[in-house]
Amino acid sequence: MHDTTTSPRPLDGITVVSLEHAIAAPFCTRQLADLGARVIKVERPKVGDFARSYDERVSGLASHFVWTNRSKESLTLDVKAEESSDIMERLLSEADVLVQNLAPGAAARLGLSFDSLHERFPQLIVCDISGYGDDGPYRDKKAYDLLIQSEAGFLSTTGSPEEDGMAKAGCSIADIAAGMYAYSNVLSALLLRERTGKGSHIDVSMLECLVEWMGYPLYYAYKGATPPARAGAAHATIYPYGPFPAGDGNTVMLGLQNEREWQTFCDVVLQDSVLASDPRFSSNSQRSAHRQKLRELICHAFQELSADEVIARLEDANIANAHVNDMHDVWQHPQLMARQRWTQISSPAGPLPALLPPGRSNAFMPRMDEVPDLGQHSVDLLLELGFSDDSIYRLAAKGVI
Repeated sequence: MHDTTTSPRPLDGITVVSLEHAIAAPFCTRQLADLGARVIKVERPKVGDFARSYDERVSGLASHFVWTNRSKESLTLDVKAEESSDIMERLLSEADVLVQNLAPGAAARLGLSFDSLHERFPQLIVCDISGYGDDGPYRDKKAYDLLIQSEAGFLSTTGSPEEDGMAKAGCSIADIAAGMYAYSNVLSALLLRERTGKGSHIDVSMLECLVEWMGYPLYYAYKGATPPARAGAAHATIYPYGPFPAGDGNTVMLGLQNEREWQTFCDVVLQDSVLASDPRFSSNSQRSAHRQKLRELICHAFQELSADEVIARLEDANIANAHVNDMHDVWQHPQLMARQRWTQISSPAGPLPALLPPGRSNAFMPRMDEVPDLGQHSVDLLLELGFSDDSIYRLAAKGVI
């Protein structure tokens, strides 16, 4: 069998400089690092990426930071200091990609816009990540994940049906969407550069990324049609599709997709073949319209069964189902264990578990290096860039690094 532990990775030899904080840009660049890129994370001296202090849940480290910052080098640098310009110039002369998600307009004020850099560094790819993009009336508006969930209409589709029942996603979905599109756009820009020899500018808007993910509810509400209703953990327009309580107090998630499955669900799971021909439930639109009555019938059938017994019947009927897991369950998920998806990385707090990146390749192993301490690589990087020990000492004394 092919040994992938020493195989070259797709982005070996690519250098990424990132002025990043929070989630969107760090998630993008961590994935570039997973593929072998060298990622130099520029952080504010003494403070660093403010995500470092979101919490202390991972042996004293922040959960967001551990997740999105492995395999990077940390360079502390006050980018507003006059002396920083020479350092950035030397960094960018060696870089392939610059990624930034600073406050709106901040990168341009620092002379780090694509237009400012392209003439000097024609091969440099510049990826700007912002809430709303680099033009338009919302350009300078502050944007956090929850605010983008709101602007993109996401909150209109989540939560319970009550008037005040909206609920945000339990993870940073707008940041994640932006990070994923930034990541894929950088990969495409690297491929394009192979053909043209020129770097390009990527302008990633969190709003546009999340609105793209809202394509189904948008089209469902096409030309003024009624939008999908909030339906809690159930599907808004397909039924039965969602959580149902079993008799032991646990919950089972199940989903039906077509009429054949509805017939089998009635025969095998509910053990009520007559129900399949009830006109109230004769199609998905009818089942969805009468979902409250159908829910009562399903809950009644499940009340004498444990969750495991319900799942056994669903498996016998080949009906899609899932356990309703919490975070502790996911840490111990048997499928992840069986596929050996957990590995170990180093960090300032010692060894930590880490999930291997999705997409198992037979050609290479992803890079899974340490989570950096603040400024851990500053001296080595500056020496590499040609600064003397004395000049580095002076930069540190002045608080530039």
